[in-house]
Amino acid sequence: MITGLGAGGAENQLRLLLRHTVHDARVITLTNPGSVAAAIEAEGTRVDHLGMGGNRDVASLPRLRAMIRRPACDIAHVHLYRSCLYGRLAARLAGVRRVVTTEHSLGDGYIEGRRTTAGVRSLYLATERMSDATIAVSQAVRKHLIAWGVRSEKIVVVPNGVDFDSVAFDPVARSAARAELGLPTNAFVVGALGRLEAIKRFDVLLRAAAPLLGSNVRLLVVGDGAMRRELEHYAGQAKIQSHVVFTGERSSVGPLLSAMDLLVAPSASETFGLAVVEALGSGLPVLHAECPALDALPDRGAPKARRVAATERDLRQAIEAVMRTGGASDRAPVRSALERFGIQSCTRATDRVYDSLTEPAGSLA
Repeated sequence: MITGLGAGGAENQLRLLLRHTVHDARVITLTNPGSVAAAIEAEGTRVDHLGMGGNRDVASLPRLRAMIRRPACDIAHVHLYRSCLYGRLAARLAGVRRVVTTEHSLGDGYIEGRRTTAGVRSLYLATERMSDATIAVSQAVRKHLIAWGVRSEKIVVVPNGVDFDSVAFDPVARSAARAELGLPTNAFVVGALGRLEAIKRFDVLLRAAAPLLGSNVRLLVVGDGAMRRELEHYAGQAKIQSHVVFTGERSSVGPLLSAMDLLVAPSASETFGLAVVEALGSGLPVLHAECPALDALPDRGAPKARRVAATERDLRQAIEAVMRTGGASDRAPVRSALERFGIQSCTRATDRVYDSLTEPAGSLA
């Protein structure tokens, strides 16, 4: 179960998990059966839409319970906040034997972009008691869960997985993507990838990059969200709109990563940093303000990943430094990232969580 299936990190993680799990699965989306739902169904997994009206649509709970029971399942796996609240309760009411939660985005003062008020936290913890295991996508998320009061023995760290074949550098895709987007063949392209929300701080990147942009330097922003109109307005005011491309939501980011020469991830608060890992898989140099995923790598993504302060001045200087080197001298992926975050190994780890809960003598350890 998941709150919605528009394009997003958690949504695409679910899609990748379904591709590789050894278990039979079906999906219930509480709202918004968007582009990811269509892709999941095209790949052979059934998706049911609850049609929930909003966070307070308590009347949808009996319908969700009925959906879960037809047909019966052994494990309910919930993703994202609203699905956690309603899905864990409905699964128990439906008699499901085991419930698993994946926590994708719990940070310092926020969960999935919403502020963690006392009410948000209380509701989460009340239904968390109905979950048998919680998967945290990084050690940072695990620490926040424990600070919230989730028992440490219930938590297993399984990082987000990446289909690295889909993001590998492709010179043909690079040329095609640049032609489609009107990006000059020889231009240096600074890229950004993610939800266009305030927490991602793409406004800081836009202001930092603005003085550098011109006929031979372009900014490519991949994603959609509440801040898109504001970002486009700023580009117009700064008279750089002809040098900035907003692609909107894209189901496949591999060709767009191939089109870039540098990825900048300016968010000062991340719980994983999927865009950074995908960029390293494409062999891009990366400037990032925060990326907990790299803490799991012995080399922190060296030599291609560099941490910088998320200020206009520091980002601009760091971008200029990469531009002076010409960007990536080669597009070989970072080997440590491939080994740690491949979707096959991450799915196997999730499958082991399922198996540990269904075997009589199972253990999360």
